[in-house]
Amino acid sequence: MRRVLALGVLLVATTAHAFGLGDVEATARQIAAEPYRDRQTVVPAWMLKDGAMTYDQWRDIRFRPEQSLWRDDGLPFQVQLFHPGLYFDRSVQVHVIENDTDKPLPFSTKYFHYGKNDFAAKIPADIGWAGVRIHTQLKSPEYFDELIVFLGASYFRAVGRDNVYGLSARGLAIDTVEPSGEEFPRFIEFWLVKPAADATSVTLYALLDSPTASGAYQFVVTPGVETTVDVDARLFLRRVPKVLGLAPLTSMFFFGENRTRFFDDFRPEVHDSDGLLVHFDGGEWLWRPIDNPTRIDVASMATTNPRGFGLLQRDRDFRSHQDLETRADLRPSAWITPKGDWGAGTVRLVQIPTTTELMDNVVAFWVPDVLPKPGEPLAFAYRLSWYGNDPTRPPGGRAVATRRDHGAIGTPRTAHRWVIDFEGAALTALGGDAEPRAVVTASNGATLIDQHVYKNPVTGGWRLTFQMEPKEKTQPVELRAYLERKGEVLTETWSSAWLP
Repeated sequence: MRRVLALGVLLVATTAHAFGLGDVEATARQIAAEPYRDRQTVVPAWMLKDGAMTYDQWRDIRFRPEQSLWRDDGLPFQVQLFHPGLYFDRSVQVHVIENDTDKPLPFSTKYFHYGKNDFAAKIPADIGWAGVRIHTQLKSPEYFDELIVFLGASYFRAVGRDNVYGLSARGLAIDTVEPSGEEFPRFIEFWLVKPAADATSVTLYALLDSPTASGAYQFVVTPGVETTVDVDARLFLRRVPKVLGLAPLTSMFFFGENRTRFFDDFRPEVHDSDGLLVHFDGGEWLWRPIDNPTRIDVASMATTNPRGFGLLQRDRDFRSHQDLETRADLRPSAWITPKGDWGAGTVRLVQIPTTTELMDNVVAFWVPDVLPKPGEPLAFAYRLSWYGNDPTRPPGGRAVATRRDHGAIGTPRTAHRWVIDFEGAALTALGGDAEPRAVVTASNGATLIDQHVYKNPVTGGWRLTFQMEPKEKTQPVELRAYLERKGEVLTETWSSAWLP
């Protein structure tokens, strides 16, 4: 008989079996049937930002590399832990699964250097951890690089071989930008499966909880030029929220070529991601450049059984960023590939105004049309890819730059001009006399004027310019455009909105 103790919930198995997602699912189902209560250890106030601990003090606490899990076993993966405090006011419990046995990993100050800090003796012995991070020989065989980090609420982020950290993923999004306020579910417990000596992937499980939902998650992480995280999840609702966001991605967009700046900054662009890409079940690819709007903007793209969506960092030219510290040109893109049919729903893009690059102000996620009743399971799975450039997403021409202004002299001052550059191998192969045609549409009775498509002799791509004059100054206008030639679609669909 094997026993699994999870946050005070005792699960007894009548026969021995390998620990798996079903064990965490049983716990999630059980606690979802109970009234919500905070099951995490609360970090003492003096260790938090609003207490006595400063950012420099927390940064001075460093994990001892020699204490990394599995280091002495010579395995292809190692694990380090985060110390609670500063912004992290709740701790998580961590277990190691070895030979199908659940071994809790209790917190200890022995795992950390405290630098100039003198408060190690004051830290409660049972405080727990803030989060986990997994290392592997990602960039070279001589060093174990950070591969993936789980830290704060249900946030996690990973990198491909040639990337630096950028945008984040989350386990779940609930009531994002709803007037009632957003709820942030938390991963409250982790189980790390000790890998084999020849493993190419590492597996961990997580238990999620919030006033609205509990859930069980399995993550299978495979490093590479494109690092993949295969996610298998089971959710149980306590209540039906207004918005349930599955596979959420969170990023930052401060300014770019499509946003007029009203402040000084030596950098031409500042963002972790510059667009949302969606692959619809019918085969269409849609690109929507991200913006920093003057008010909250929510765009929903309805579909059934999406093939994929993601937040991309498409502009990877260092000259567009000029930031030697953050290396925004190396930030990863993140792509969601659903497994199985997700049914009807919407890919939702939320853009929030920001006056600083320190705030994540962009969220994208899947919103299913139909939700289960409280207590009934909601199962979904997907692959989350972290990568640099990928010519197959999309396979055809793509919009690489979006610019806008009030148009040329002599055109109506109520009009707005867009300049869109499309590039791709097939577009480059077209001679200047090929004359591809632009298909441009505008909603709410807006008028399209002065439309042109011409070869860009510098890039080899094609430039589309057009102007739009809204019918009503108080009504937003949705815009779509793509290039075609002789009935063949050459590019993804570019999509954007004019907001009054």
